[in-house]
Amino acid sequence: MIISHDLGTTGNKATLVSNDARLIAAVSVGYGADFGPGGRAQQDPHDWWNAMAEANRQLLERGGITSADIDAVSFSGQMMGVVPVDAAGDVVRPAIIWADTRSGVQCDALIERVGMERAYRITGHRLNPTYSLSKVMWLRDTEPDAFARIDTVMQAKDYLAYRLTGVRVTDPSDASSTNAYDQDAKSWSAELIEAAELDPALFPEIVESSTVIGTVTAEAARETGLAAGTPVVIGGGDGPTAALGAGIIDASSGAYAYLGSSSWVSVSADAPLHDPAMRSMTFNHVIPGRFVPTATMQTGGAALSWVTSLLAPGQDDRYEELLGGAATSRAAEDGLFFLPHLLGERSPYWNPSARAAFVGLLMHHGRGNLTRAVLEGVAFNLYTGLRAFAENGTAIGSIDAIGGAANSGLLLDIFADVWGVPVSARDLVDEANAIGAAVVGGVGVGIFSDFDVALSFSRRTERREPDPGRHRRYGAGYETFLDAYRRLEPWFDGLAR
Repeated sequence: MIISHDLGTTGNKATLVSNDARLIAAVSVGYGADFGPGGRAQQDPHDWWNAMAEANRQLLERGGITSADIDAVSFSGQMMGVVPVDAAGDVVRPAIIWADTRSGVQCDALIERVGMERAYRITGHRLNPTYSLSKVMWLRDTEPDAFARIDTVMQAKDYLAYRLTGVRVTDPSDASSTNAYDQDAKSWSAELIEAAELDPALFPEIVESSTVIGTVTAEAARETGLAAGTPVVIGGGDGPTAALGAGIIDASSGAYAYLGSSSWVSVSADAPLHDPAMRSMTFNHVIPGRFVPTATMQTGGAALSWVTSLLAPGQDDRYEELLGGAATSRAAEDGLFFLPHLLGERSPYWNPSARAAFVGLLMHHGRGNLTRAVLEGVAFNLYTGLRAFAENGTAIGSIDAIGGAANSGLLLDIFADVWGVPVSARDLVDEANAIGAAVVGGVGVGIFSDFDVALSFSRRTERREPDPGRHRRYGAGYETFLDAYRRLEPWFDGLAR
């Protein structure tokens, strides 16, 4: 069997998968995050380690097996972070995660030295403070004592793989999330790392996602409940592994929407997609030679969690109550909009100064209206990414939705009506990332012959067809939504200054 771990922002979702491609058990172990003023977003990597160990034990118990039955461990993890590790393997300071936007000054320096369009062509991404490269520069400039101790800069899953094996590597999917990777050269970008005035030795060796990088050490076995000698496959970043788990394997697979804390829309392609307006970015897939054009927003599911906690604090049934109210309420059709930029924004604006806002509030608007406005705001924002794909030759005929928020039939209806295409949920909405990682692990140790086995892990369940009339009305609302951001953007930037 295979154990895979998906290291998200709120917790570790882990799965136990058999060698005949069946999901045996799945568990989640939560941990906290430190979100603070000025764009701070940090986590303690030791919390990830402890969550992994606890998840291992729970999976073995639920599966009725022992650690000797595990043929491989593999990973998916949050991307675009900085886990600074010293020569002895100790974490120098808390990990800076994807949502952190404090490196704006450093990012501006990169843009001036390299140029935005040039960097986009090299990396498939805009230069932005949410990426790893400027975060490392920020550490150098603001915490020089800590920076002086750093030997290696890792991503979340790479740190856990290192703790298990003692091997420091990353894979192309995570490397492509750093702003420091050259997609054509298939290596770290000497040009960007030099422009950042950093030592290339800070960045680990890059190996394919399905590489067995080593085995579980005796010390790691004692701490995690795994057996010493168990093969460890490096896996990939959460976006590309989610694509694999959702069955997005090649250009014919269609599109998918991931509805976790952050949310995105994505497709599989044989080459990077370079949007002239740079609204989207392209990650390397966990499948060698393939790519994952993506449009990612900072807070998708997190925006829903935020509004429900705000409007119904402490209520166990707050989702059911508020979504029920939203189903019978109007928002955009009543002139109420929500700009869902609670942590700044990536696609399509790439503006860390962006703020969330309810626009168009009137006295009669209640909790149902506000909740629906949040759902519609997420759908509107992701729609811009889908339009970018279509305008660059990638037609979208249908979309599969995965992630926790895909359990909401109302949200699927709103997405279908806003996007104008059928939207289907898959029956493994919460485990797609971990399933993708399990497939990568199985390919790595020879249990699975190829990545196509991912198609057998889930099936489409609910399918929501768009209503043509509502899609037309939402089209007008979408333009108003865009106009609201354009008008408020100067105010956002002024507020940040």
